[in-house]
Parts: sequence; C-alpha cells; structure tokens
Amino acid sequence: MSLPALRVGTRASLLATTQAGHVAELIRTTLGRDAELVEVSTKGDRTQAAGTPLESMGGTGVFVSALRDALLDGRVDIAVHSLKDVPTYPADGITLAAVPLREDPRDVVVARDGLTLGELPVGSRVGTGSPRRVAQLHALGLGLDVVGVRGNVDTRIGKVRSGEYDAVVLARAGLARIGRLDEATEVLDPLQMLPAPGQGALAIECLSEGDLAAELQQLDDPATRAAVNAERAVLATLEGGCSAPIGALAEVAEGDDGDEIWVRAIALSPDGGLSVRMSASGAPADATSVGIRLANEMLADGAGQLNQPAEPSAEVQNA
Repeated sequence: MSLPALRVGTRASLLATTQAGHVAELIRTTLGRDAELVEVSTKGDRTQAAGTPLESMGGTGVFVSALRDALLDGRVDIAVHSLKDVPTYPADGITLAAVPLREDPRDVVVARDGLTLGELPVGSRVGTGSPRRVAQLHALGLGLDVVGVRGNVDTRIGKVRSGEYDAVVLARAGLARIGRLDEATEVLDPLQMLPAPGQGALAIECLSEGDLAAELQQLDDPATRAAVNAERAVLATLEGGCSAPIGALAEVAEGDDGDEIWVRAIALSPDGGLSVRMSASGAPADATSVGIRLANEMLADGAGQLNQPAEPSAEVQNA
C-alpha cells in the first residue's frame, strides 16, 4: 500500500512556493513519496504587503511562526523556510530535519543601466530592508543614499525599473530560484558584504515525534548543514550580547588533514562606522563550537558595543 502524499507547507509568494516545490521534488526523487504544496498565510506576508517594516513586526520569525503552527495542528506534514528566516532558538515539538544543498549565498545588486555599486554616482538611492546590508553598504564609503524597501522580488526590482531607486540589493539565491538571475548587475564579493547567516539555504522542518524526521534526513547535505550550523552559532552567540547588524559565511573545504570549515563573520554599528570582523576554522564535525568560539572572540573585541552609531572615521577591523 502506498504512503499518503506529504503535505508541504509554504508561504504563498512565488519564491516560497518555488522553494517548497524544489523540496517536494526532492521528496519524490529521493524518498520515492508523493508530495503536495499547502499554502499558509503568515502575518509577515500580510503586514509586509501593507508596507510595514520587518523589524517592527518582530523580525524574520514572523514568516516562520504560522508555518510552525500549521505543523503543530496537523494541517501540514513539513514546513519549508528560507533558513535565514528561522530563529536560532529551538521550537518545542519541531525538528530541523534537513538542510538540502545550498544555493550561492552571496548578495547581488540590481542597478539601473547595468551599473555596479562602485559605478553608481554619489547620492544614488539604493534600496534594502536589511540592517545588515545597510551597515555594510555604508561601510563601503561610496556615498550612497541607502533607503528602506519592502515587498517581494518583483516589487523591489520594479522600483529600479521605474526610476524610483537607482539600485536594490537582494539575495542571489532568490533570483536564481525564480529564474531572474540575469537581472543582477553585480554579485557582491563577501569581502564587500558578508551574507546573512543561513542565506541561500532551505530549512525543512517537521514534528519531532514520529518517523518522518529520520526519513527526511536523507535530504540533508552534510557540508551545507555544517556551514549553516557554524553561521547560526555565530548569530545565536552574538545575539546574546550584541544587537548590531551581523553577517556570517562558512565554507567547508579540503585541507591538508581532511575537510575543514572556515567561518568569517562581521558585526557592525548601524551606520557602518565601526565593525568587528574575524574568522576561525576547525573540523566540520565541530562547526557549532567553531561558530561559538568565533562569536565569543568578537564579543571580547568589542562587538557588544556596536549598537550605537559611530563617528564616520572610526573603525575596528580584525583579520
């Protein structure tokens, strides 16, 4: 007797349903089970559509809670999130069962006339809704007018096409997943802008009880899981003593004595005038510990004092 189709919970946006569709296809091809999408309306989607800033809604977790509620009350079997939206603290009764192979985590620029950030004239209006991106854009010292922007990918790019903004900064992974990567005019090197912890990765959650979590582990990519564990450990540790914008990127690479994980992170004052940037490495099996150690070193070097704007000339940098 065939097993029932797995109900995959997703937000209703094009990007969310595309991501959930990718997971549904993995379920069909890897697990040999059917899967169907179930759209769940979230408070984050409703208030974002009304133009409310994400920070005033309680942060990225507003996109996750409704899907988790659908898991807990039995409307869906699986919830699919952008991992960067998932809070670092655990949710009772819910397991992060799998993190599939990650898309490129870098940020991109979509600018008028095919321009890069460095080619935009001083005073150009650049839109982003992310304090992390705002701080790093200011830190580049390009004299850009960085302004807030909400809405889906199409809305944001539309503000450039209409001339309202000169450019917007977006996640490369999102554009790639919906087939619009050719609209990016520049892919930002992590030396210019470190991405959000977990950016480009998907989170597949299910109830902790039962056998489904073990089955879904077949969809997990070990290198991706190690990288995001390290990044999220940086974020969780810094959030305990730091309210500054944070970027982090971890990569698993082959070393002289086997694979190793290398983690880079930055914490900045909101205006980008002060920053603490550090890196650390270790064994992929110890990814969480490497992230915690790196974050504690950053806190010891002043990351916890970056929540106030700095004098424009001030800077704290560490290799």
